Amino acid sequence: MLKSMTGFGRFLLQDKDWAQDWEIRSVNGRHLDIKWRLPANVRSLETRLERVVREVATRGRVNIGLNLQISRPELLGMQLNVPLAEAMFAQVERLATRMEYSFKPDFSRLLGLGFLWDDTSGEPARELTEGLERGLRAALDDWDQSRLAEGAALRKDLAHRLIRLGEWLVQLRERTPQVKLERFEALEGRIQQMLDRYRIDLDQDRLLQEIAVLSDKLDVSEELTRLGAHLETLAAVLDDGADAGKRLDFVLQECFREINTCGNKAQDTAVSRIVVDFKAELEKCREQVQNIE
Repeated sequence: MLKSMTGFGRFLLQDKDWAQDWEIRSVNGRHLDIKWRLPANVRSLETRLERVVREVATRGRVNIGLNLQISRPELLGMQLNVPLAEAMFAQVERLATRMEYSFKPDFSRLLGLGFLWDDTSGEPARELTEGLERGLRAALDDWDQSRLAEGAALRKDLAHRLIRLGEWLVQLRERTPQVKLERFEALEGRIQQMLDRYRIDLDQDRLLQEIAVLSDKLDVSEELTRLGAHLETLAAVLDDGADAGKRLDFVLQECFREINTCGNKAQDTAVSRIVVDFKAELEKCREQVQNIE
């Protein structure tokens, strides 16, 4: 199945001890470029979570954001150094008593004293980490479904364009032999006029040699054969879907190469019109392929 690099996914879960809200947005890109927006208290999980994303994504610019609300602070792997805080309050209270001042502790000040807070694990608790992984996978599933839907639309559009390209290829195969015949007849007529005007006898071997050279210049049968094979390859890749974006892009470049050669060799108005339409359609295909993973 084809997947688009453009997609959107979301997953929201309200658990007993936390609430997580994942949002994923992506656009096309040559390589996989993941941008994270994680809360500071779970930012240490970025490398671990990125491995999860790489299981389902290979190309594109992916922006992933998490809104996390936790009701159990201990899940963050952080706790207050209670003995140290008690000792500090006891010392201040003893000083106030000695100086005959009343003392009422201001517990809110503890929030600004970083040395009173210990990071007990280096990263959030295991249950929170595993819960966030499950949430991310659910968001990725939703994101993947949107990419598959977009990929199906792209495949349908490209399949219709390949049919149109195949019809023009048939027209080229029908027209190019006629072009060769017409050019031969025109060349023969001009040569005969020159011979009659100046009453010159032309060596038949030389005449055949010139015709052979012209025939080689006008012959596009090999190019059309390769072009037909490329169109078949494009159809096969659309059905296969594996690593389709890069493969389609490469084959389209080869199609451009062959059709350009046909247009340069044929030197015919009708063929040139078909070639122009063919190349315009190939360009539209290439624009669509830029969005396929």
